[in-house]
Amino acid sequence: MSVGSKIEWTDATWNPVTGCNKVSPGCKFCYAERMSRRLRAAGVAKYRNGFEVIPHPDTLDVPLRWRKPRTIFVNSMSDLFHDLVPDQFVQDVFEVMEQAHWHRYQVLTKRPERVVELNGELPWPPQIWLGVSVESSSYIPRIDLLRETSAAVKFLSLEPLLGPLPELNLDGIDWVIVGGESGPGARLMEAEWARDIQKQCANGEIPFYFKQWGGVFKKKHGRELDGRIWDEMPVQLL
Repeated sequence: MSVGSKIEWTDATWNPVTGCNKVSPGCKFCYAERMSRRLRAAGVAKYRNGFEVIPHPDTLDVPLRWRKPRTIFVNSMSDLFHDLVPDQFVQDVFEVMEQAHWHRYQVLTKRPERVVELNGELPWPPQIWLGVSVESSSYIPRIDLLRETSAAVKFLSLEPLLGPLPELNLDGIDWVIVGGESGPGARLMEAEWARDIQKQCANGEIPFYFKQWGGVFKKKHGRELDGRIWDEMPVQLL
């Protein structure tokens, strides 16, 4: 359970599943895998098996116990749509998000093909936002799959941005996050890549959020793009 979060675009994290595996180049220096090793070394029971994919039914009621409305990033330490997460458990998580309707939920995945498979079996109230990670042009098809889902708010996490993404089809997309990679081994994000995406969002009147330049010491490089902080969010009332 996490009441607060250092992730700029959310208030809190909730991890009913932990663990994952690498599926594309953006996963190379996965912060969640790195953090899971530290938590395991610290004796945190939830991470006793390191980064193995494990559902945690005992954490399902966490949002129900948070009475103050929050924006919640679901599974910052995993991917809810990993193929090792049982269908029923995915449905259980969605049912909790439906019941605890006073929160806003941000579900981010690199596996939108499974979302499409389960789409008709899941409730999609307006408080559940769905996003896909796209780190380079090779993974643009994830956006097309996102459009096939019934999520009321659909967003893109273009992080870590590893290459240019010109002429994106942003039809049906409600929010775009851009960020460079951070931590050990961080790969460079070119300013023009981020600048071009911001212009595409402006042209499409889509909220744009610039999370970070990244780098080994990300705070050193800050969050300004062209002299300003971009903190735009979708306009949506719970």
